[in-house]
Amino acid sequence: MSDQPYLIPSAPSQFEEEIKKSVFITYLAHTPNIASAKAFVEQIKTKHSDARHNCWGFVAGRPEDSMKWGFSDDGEPSGTAGKPILAQLAGSGVGEITAVVTRYSGGIKLGTGGLVKAYGGGVQQALKTLQTIEKKITTKLLLELDYGFMAILQSLMPQFGAQEISADYSEAVSMVVEIEVRQVDDFTQTVVNKSGAKVNVTALDKL
Repeated sequence: MSDQPYLIPSAPSQFEEEIKKSVFITYLAHTPNIASAKAFVEQIKTKHSDARHNCWGFVAGRPEDSMKWGFSDDGEPSGTAGKPILAQLAGSGVGEITAVVTRYSGGIKLGTGGLVKAYGGGVQQALKTLQTIEKKITTKLLLELDYGFMAILQSLMPQFGAQEISADYSEAVSMVVEIEVRQVDDFTQTVVNKSGAKVNVTALDKL
């Protein structure tokens, strides 16, 4: 369900390990969309431009929205880096996240199985220390009402977690509130009932 909240990173995470003289550095960051995911990848590539490989994967939206997934082996054998990275991210239940794993090769071949384990394992370890917060899916409503109904509205808003964004106090009151999508129907119904249908509620944006 697109109105359900989901976890996103609240701070970057990093994990480094050495495997058979190859150094693997895993970076995790919050990237709310594909553009920011790609920008983060480029940032790490620039930072480690002397590394042989900067492999990556991202989940640039809701955790289950595979239309916003991406990955790259960046020169490693096909399927040994990008897919294991993405698999860890997709299985974490965290959205809006990008992982870049930088490899400084030590000259000892790890084999395909070793690479899969190294790239996937680095992301797995970084995820263990990742701090997350819950992202609630919100929308905005326009409320139009006479001043006499303000007391009703002000008592109902905290019950449903509605936040005032802006208000125009002229002959009547026009107020824009932000509210979690899951609460819209109940909030609207309650406002209409309590005001005898004298408060007009309009959705300003649809998901």
